[in-house]
Amino acid sequence: MIIALLFAWIGGLLLIAGALVVSAAALPLRQPALSLVALLPAGVAGALIAFDAELPAPDPAFDTLLGLGFVLLGVIAGGPLASFVLQLATRGSSLPGAHGGILVTDSGETPAREVMRGGSTIGYLERTAIIGGILLGRFEVVAVVVAIKGLGRYSELDRAESRERFIIGTLVSFVWAGACALLVVLG
Repeated sequence: MIIALLFAWIGGLLLIAGALVVSAAALPLRQPALSLVALLPAGVAGALIAFDAELPAPDPAFDTLLGLGFVLLGVIAGGPLASFVLQLATRGSSLPGAHGGILVTDSGETPAREVMRGGSTIGYLERTAIIGGILLGRFEVVAVVVAIKGLGRYSELDRAESRERFIIGTLVSFVWAGACALLVVLG
């Protein structure tokens, strides 16, 4: 029984590590769909929690590594997942700029100008803050992140295409970070 638990825990940790590597490579490779692999360990963990499965850790270090893995997965995979959902939502018509920002054109403007160029960095920071806030039980951190992000980007949201991408990307990022944090809290 102990050997089976050990293999299950090691397999789970390897699954998370693999998802982290693939998700980290997704944006540089310009293949955000690769980040869908992150849904696998999250789905398995969610199912185990939902069905109240008992898989005691062979050592407390396994619990720590699992929690750290989901925190990293929440921060790292959120960017490419948001990019993938944006591609689906815009049917591929809205491509990111050279710096990951949103390309917008004013009437007759050529080439398109890129707005919100720091979105990837802001995404990493927002997901880190959201996960940290949830793990600490300080849910007001989520409200502060939403307020700061909305106010800080207000002037760049003058076009419908930038507003829609901003909202979709933000919501995907927030939901993913929150889900990964809940897996750590409930797991």
